Amino acid sequence: MSEFAPICIYLVISPLVSLIPLGVPFPFASNSSTYPETLSAYKCGSDPSVDARSRFDIRFYLVPILFIIPDPEVTFSFPWAIPPNKIDLFGSWSMMAFLLILTIGSLYEWKRGASDRA
Repeated sequence: MSEFAPICIYLVISPLVSLIPLGVPFPFASNSSTYPETLSAYKCGSDPSVDARSRFDIRFYLVPILFIIPDPEVTFSFPWAIPPNKIDLFGSWSMMAFLLILTIGSLYEWKRGASDRA
């Protein structure tokens, strides 16, 4: 059980470290607002000109999706952080296959012009 003590300590301390900063402002916060503009939906002072539920251009959705794609690449590249003599042949070729699929996907996006801003 002693080998799990650091993990148990981490599981106790990490929620405290994340929840204490969330709770500290509440005793100091006030419920009243001194300026009525701060309660309005838009602090810039101008009324909205169109409905917020209107259709967006597909490029607004495409840009975040294109930024999410490198995240699995970084996550699945972590096994290569071990010494090269510990990776067997299957591990090397599976990583090469993964990188090949990502490269083909990136070339397809580039050829289709998905990352163009125009």
